[in-house]
Amino acid sequence: MKRVVVTGASGFVGANLTRRLLQDGHEVHILLRKPEENWRLREIARDCRITYGDVSDREAVRSWICSVKPQSAFHLAAYGAYSYQKGLEQMIATNVIGCAALLDACIEANVESFVQTGSSSEYGYKDHAAGEGELLEPNSHYAITKAAATHYCSYTAKTSKIRAITARLYSVYGPWEEPTRLVPTLLVHCLRGDFPPLVSPATARDFVYVDDAVSALLAIVEARELPVGGAYNVSSGIQTSLAALVDEVRSLLKVAAEPQWNVMPRRSWDTDVWVGDPAAIKRDAGWQADVGLREGLLRMIDWFMQNPEWLSVYQSRIFPG
Repeated sequence: MKRVVVTGASGFVGANLTRRLLQDGHEVHILLRKPEENWRLREIARDCRITYGDVSDREAVRSWICSVKPQSAFHLAAYGAYSYQKGLEQMIATNVIGCAALLDACIEANVESFVQTGSSSEYGYKDHAAGEGELLEPNSHYAITKAAATHYCSYTAKTSKIRAITARLYSVYGPWEEPTRLVPTLLVHCLRGDFPPLVSPATARDFVYVDDAVSALLAIVEARELPVGGAYNVSSGIQTSLAALVDEVRSLLKVAAEPQWNVMPRRSWDTDVWVGDPAAIKRDAGWQADVGLREGLLRMIDWFMQNPEWLSVYQSRIFPG
């Protein structure tokens, strides 16, 4: 058993990571901002060691880490990944200052491993599968702050003894995902026999099931010979168009309705090419995405069917009123 700290545990990937760590028998300490926002953790909160505070509060973070003395730290707290999260100041505070505060505290406490989640948006728009050695061309304020955190981790790892690695997440989906995101919105609509408003069918994503994403984070910690301060794509390496995703869901749920394309206006982040090259993480950490898109969708549908109370939560968020 290890003592592990997690920031962003109330978020989608963070909640799934926290569950896996608890299942594996670790002592899990989490830093949370607001009790009322922790709906994803209500079933496991009693099993975690919870501290309330802001990750950008350097002294509070230092005190927390020095008291816990963890072996590993996972920094998943982020702001700006969702369209409703606006405000550059908050993005800088959480994504840059928060990352630096936590990493610096971990160095002082002699923490062995530090993993922070980056974003595929750090690469910007590419016409091919992006690799870790490519020029970063962030395509939003959020992406800029995530790229800054990546650089901070890389530089700090090279000038200290901590194993700090960035895991650049692509389009992760699965249980406890934000209800208004594409996959849960599509599934909940299709479960009642219709489709949500859709953008261009050519819009592309590199989908990674959340269990695979969590396994990638753990594989990074367990791999002992990773390059100092490195970054790794957590991607499937398979590009899926929105048309292909809709066809898959339509087939699984036997939806008779016809999807209406281009009803939703194109968003600034929509692109026909979005895919990562996962060769480096497979080579260095032995990880690859094992859950194909069809299997991942089946697992999420089954999660809804086995947990009607959660399906109700998602329905109330997607169909308010």
